[in-house]
Amino acid sequence: MTDTAQRRTVAKVAVRPVQAPPPAGDRRRRRLADQARAYGFLVGGLVCFALFSWYPAIRAVVIAFQKYTPGGEPEWVGTANFTRVFDDPEFTAAWRNTLTFTVLALLIGFAIPFVLALVLNELRHAKAFFRVVVYLPVMIPPVVSALLWKWFYDPGTGLANEALRFLHLPTSNWSNGADTALVSLVVVATWANLGGTVLIYLAALQSIPGELYEAAELDGANLLQRVRHVTIPQTRFVILMLMLLQIIATMQVFTEPFVITGGGPENATVTVLYLIYKYAFLYNDFGGACALSVMLLVLLGAFSAVYLRLTRTEGESA
Repeated sequence: MTDTAQRRTVAKVAVRPVQAPPPAGDRRRRRLADQARAYGFLVGGLVCFALFSWYPAIRAVVIAFQKYTPGGEPEWVGTANFTRVFDDPEFTAAWRNTLTFTVLALLIGFAIPFVLALVLNELRHAKAFFRVVVYLPVMIPPVVSALLWKWFYDPGTGLANEALRFLHLPTSNWSNGADTALVSLVVVATWANLGGTVLIYLAALQSIPGELYEAAELDGANLLQRVRHVTIPQTRFVILMLMLLQIIATMQVFTEPFVITGGGPENATVTVLYLIYKYAFLYNDFGGACALSVMLLVLLGAFSAVYLRLTRTEGESA
């Protein structure tokens, strides 16, 4: 570049006007416009939540203290609905079955996904194929899944007993037996929700630094010791979160007892949510159904509060 060209360039740069910042009023109006646009996008979601989540929940709390019949005038009865529900023999059975189902689901459905995730994480070939296979049950609609398992558990021609007969083993009543029905439903729920939990565990396992495993191997740790001293400590937050979410989900079990057993035999599979359905749509007792719903809401709200507290604490520490 010649000296003349350099002088012209310097002159252009020197005389270039410095843009003054926009006035404070313009900045304020622009910020308000951006906020209004953002809230405008949120209006649809807020309206849906208000109509289909918040309003029904508030309405259920109100009806829990009323004698309510469709088309009739509501009558305030105080805690009479709660007292009547407490005195119902099915109330004790429903809560016992729900808590038993939750405990069994934690014992069976919490360990199996973790073990499968460990196995998938160690695979060197066909890892993508097995991920799809594990996730397939999640893509089946819950009612269809329950109907398939109902046929599988059929004591006469079901596949489970046919397999036992082929192996010359004693057959079982499965979902038709009072002693085995609840465990059978736990197996169904575990199978149906296995895939999502396995993938979450697998993502957590793949985020563990490989140097930790290498150091453990140099110290002479075997597979079980590596899992105990490296894998579990590194994934303890994910394990705790999934445990809380599983408790919240299994406390609301409904599809399996409704489709497969109908609450039987002998009320062995009546759950709290299924009893709410019976009060509302079989007994036409909406006050009792809402009273049960409020009890379940309080219990699940406590678990949800613990979950939100732990996630907030983890986010702040991160």
